[in-house]
Amino acid sequence: MESSQEKSLPASERKLQKAREDGQGARSRDLSHLAILGAGAACMLLLTPQLMDHLQKAMSQQLAFDSATVMAPGTMLQRLQSMVVVGAAASVAFALLTSAAALLSAIGAGGWILSTKPIAPQFNRLNPISGLANLFSKQQMANVAKMVLMSAILTWVAWRFIGNSIEAVAMLVLQPSPLALRQVADWLTSGMSLLLLVVFLAALVDVPLQAFFFKDRLKMSHEEVKQEHKESDGNPHTKGRIRQKQREIADRASVAAVPKADFVVMNPTHYAVALKYDDKTMSAPQVISRGTDLIAMKIRDVAREHNVPVLQSPMLARALYAHAELDQAIPATLYTAVAQVLAYVYRLKAALRGEGRMPDSLVEPYVPPELDPLNRTSVQGAAV
Repeated sequence: MESSQEKSLPASERKLQKAREDGQGARSRDLSHLAILGAGAACMLLLTPQLMDHLQKAMSQQLAFDSATVMAPGTMLQRLQSMVVVGAAASVAFALLTSAAALLSAIGAGGWILSTKPIAPQFNRLNPISGLANLFSKQQMANVAKMVLMSAILTWVAWRFIGNSIEAVAMLVLQPSPLALRQVADWLTSGMSLLLLVVFLAALVDVPLQAFFFKDRLKMSHEEVKQEHKESDGNPHTKGRIRQKQREIADRASVAAVPKADFVVMNPTHYAVALKYDDKTMSAPQVISRGTDLIAMKIRDVAREHNVPVLQSPMLARALYAHAELDQAIPATLYTAVAQVLAYVYRLKAALRGEGRMPDSLVEPYVPPELDPLNRTSVQGAAV
């Protein structure tokens, strides 16, 4: 049987989000290396010709001396400053482009993550036992194997490329300088392209591999999933108490609707439910106020103040309180019982207007036993 502590379930969205908040994400070093090398090579190819022309012109100007220059050695400092500005500008541009490429590659591999937690002091990382375990983890062993394989491939590619072109490079000493420099640049470009191709193929493998290791590291056990559900949904007992409080607040606020009721049905002291029925706007009677104990007494007093009939029907009061919602139609199973009480109320109001004789006392309407919470509690206690 699978242990509940075995981490075989994929990470939940909540755990993935928490990992991102902690600054964790799938990152591929090979993709970053490819981005930096590729951006650097592109900068060299695009900017080097213009930079070399500028430097060539500048060098020709710097190495041109006349008597005025010799007599004013302070001008040499001005010449040096102009050369430094050009070199610094080229270096800054190169650094910005390669940094942007590294940032974009990191975002492409694991998305944008903004967190200061990775740079915060974490003394638990100083534990040598956990550090040793991480050193021989599945991800670290795979990374070491990948680095060894990549180093071997790069070495073989470089050896083959240099071995096949070393004679042609050696013969460049016989060529004029401008032509030799151009051919050397072409040779370096070809070699760099081969190396970038190898790094590109490695990145194609490393990006999904790092994503797999990241998700595998965040896998959860059945116990962790249960605990997370409990934390997200809340403890059932706490949720029950919260719902009870919300219900009490709603019941307390509904007392103001009692004067609009057609009648109030009570379980003499513990439950009170006020109902209203308008055949033009309602498909069935609705509960517009309800409460227990002190609130029930308040409903009774308000009803009497506004001449709303208050009737005693314990089972119906309990059933309505337990199964009917405020400002909603009563359950269909209670239609007959409520209709019986409503007919009694109509006869009572007609008698009070002098349009008929006073009806006898209300006969307790039939309520299905399963709808009475008091009866259901007794049955459960007997079963236990």
